[in-house]
Amino acid sequence: MLLGLRTVIYKVSDLDRAKTWYSATFETAPYFDMPFYVGFDIGGFELGLDPDVTKQAPGPGGAVAYWGVRDLKAVIAALIERGVTVRSPVQDVGEGILVAAIDDPFGNTIGLIENPHFGATQTR
Repeated sequence: MLLGLRTVIYKVSDLDRAKTWYSATFETAPYFDMPFYVGFDIGGFELGLDPDVTKQAPGPGGAVAYWGVRDLKAVIAALIERGVTVRSPVQDVGEGILVAAIDDPFGNTIGLIENPHFGATQTR
């Protein structure tokens, strides 16, 4: 059901400043650059910057790791049966990418991402 770790998203209060800093620090330009999200391909994994700090602030606890899945809606349905709470419902963030977040029964937030750009057989 889970394919492997794909993405870590950091909350940022100043997207332009964060984009500049991460571009310089990782010596790479973002591959996805929108006002609502900036994504970098770092060694085959995604580092994402999210400027929406209305529900979660930057700093400790301000990052969510996203696990890759092939069929996000089916995975969410199966996880609900296992006792999770949906923190963020399935959202289409563009270019065929779907994301959601759940809280496990112990209060941990787990991000889930269906990203067709990673390829069906890639497991990292």
